[in-house]
Amino acid sequence: MEIIRKRTSEKVSRIVIHNDTVYLCGQVALDVNEDIVGQTKSVLARIDDHLEEAGTDKSKILSALIHIKDNKDVAVFNDLWNAWLPEGCAPARTCVQSVMAREVVLVEVTVTASL
Repeated sequence: MEIIRKRTSEKVSRIVIHNDTVYLCGQVALDVNEDIVGQTKSVLARIDDHLEEAGTDKSKILSALIHIKDNKDVAVFNDLWNAWLPEGCAPARTCVQSVMAREVVLVEVTVTASL
């Protein structure tokens, strides 16, 4: 099968589609100066946009890897995540506290979805 890469730069493709599976690179907030609420909302909106571009949506997310800078923010993230996900569509998920590539990034989410 063909591999489709979208929004590709020298080091990363933001969207890769292969065998009816969509892989998104890790998504961070557009404005990393916001608090955890603002950054989470931005990340989830970016995931929505990328999945739409790939021809799918959040109801088809298979798995999610969530990096949180500080575990104290997990409850806030979870509240926003749960409100964002369609009922009955919870993916396989991992949530870890991580040292982020940039100090100002509070959350990064990577998802895999079906078409």
